[in-house]
Amino acid sequence: MSSAVTRASISSAANSNSHHAGIINNNPSNTSPVPVQPGPLPAGKQQQQHQQQTKPNAHTQGADFKRKQRKREVVVKNDPEAFRDALLALIEPDCSIDTYGAILESSAEKLDYKRYAETFFEFVIAGGIVAPGGGIVDDGARPNPFSVFACEDTVALVRHRVDLIIKVIRRYKYLERHLQETIAHLLQYANKFTPENTHKLATATGFFISYNNLPLAVVSTLLKEHLVKDGSSLAFLTTVLQTYLLDQPVDALTTLLARVQLVDDKLLEFFPQNKRSDDAVAKHFDAAGLKSVVEYIKKRKGDVVKARVAEEIKELVSGGKATAQVDVTVLAKREMKENGWTEAETVTVLWETLVGSVEWSSKPDAFEIQLLKVLNTYPKLLESFCTSPKSEITLLQRVQMTCYTDARFLKHFRTIVTLFYKNDIVSEAAVLFWAEKGGALTQGKTVFVKQVEPFVEWLKAQEDESEDEDE
Repeated sequence: MSSAVTRASISSAANSNSHHAGIINNNPSNTSPVPVQPGPLPAGKQQQQHQQQTKPNAHTQGADFKRKQRKREVVVKNDPEAFRDALLALIEPDCSIDTYGAILESSAEKLDYKRYAETFFEFVIAGGIVAPGGGIVDDGARPNPFSVFACEDTVALVRHRVDLIIKVIRRYKYLERHLQETIAHLLQYANKFTPENTHKLATATGFFISYNNLPLAVVSTLLKEHLVKDGSSLAFLTTVLQTYLLDQPVDALTTLLARVQLVDDKLLEFFPQNKRSDDAVAKHFDAAGLKSVVEYIKKRKGDVVKARVAEEIKELVSGGKATAQVDVTVLAKREMKENGWTEAETVTVLWETLVGSVEWSSKPDAFEIQLLKVLNTYPKLLESFCTSPKSEITLLQRVQMTCYTDARFLKHFRTIVTLFYKNDIVSEAAVLFWAEKGGALTQGKTVFVKQVEPFVEWLKAQEDESEDEDE
């Protein structure tokens, strides 16, 4: 009985082990386990198994990412204080300003100006790192002894420091964009620096603009309510314009103002609310020695009025009324009186408006017919505003410019002058002065003087005959 129990126990254990081991035993008498080779997995299962085997460990992957991230952070970490200290270390106590300039030019690669460009400009202009709010960071570092803020408030000394900065910019072109960004940033604190430092910053800004290293548009940063209200914006702009005119002509300034649209109402925005009147603007710029700016503003406003009057004249002319000539004359005289125009200014507006109101044909014959129609339709209008030699000469000069700038008029200059004379718009004296005594403009002078030569000779002959008759 004991043997039977033992054999049964062994058999039961074998069967149990065979089940857990994935072993099949069909012969009860055979106690040796026979392993069964697994069959091939379906294609989808194989791919899934491969992906599971090759899938990276999430924990390991995250650790690698963090290590790379820390490495990048170390590479791009900015340390403006270290940059400033490195520059200061190069400036010895007995360093001259010329040696300082040479140091700035030769240290770009070693100190990485490209990364620390704004810190560089704060260092050379303000003398240190500018903190939020406009103060200079006070961490025990000495200020730059050759910065713009460190020099006396004179044009010559500020110019010298600006020249040193420009030398560096010309050598390393990538710095120019950062100069604009830094100046725009500093202008926000125009009322936080000392008055002397703010004035030196404005002078430096004027020189940068004059040298074409900075656009005038940067002063738009000053159009913040608190800066305008306390007069900081206007004072800064005034100094910038005064400095610009030290090296550049007035025409360059007016062109620059128009280019950045710093005109009309935009210019008034620099003035506090209670000073935004024509008289206040004129008084301010006159007192600052900027009369050219006053004249420019006046001209701009005059051009706006003239453009409006021109549109009104075009409407009257295009209406086709028989009274158009009279109506335009009344309108022109009223505007002349209200705006303080001279006859010369008024006749210029009339001539340019009449020419601009016609859709001129590109065919020569049709063009000539149109021209004769205009000249014979409005003689009394032009005559009303040509009662002085100056007005007559001005009209002839405007006609000359029309014929010079528009090729369709080129061959008709003599025709226009002749009809002006016949309709008593211009006198014989005005024509002769224009042709022979310096009245003609330089634009196309040779061509037009030669063109009217037969008419001038005829006028002289008429004058001689008149003198003979008088004798």
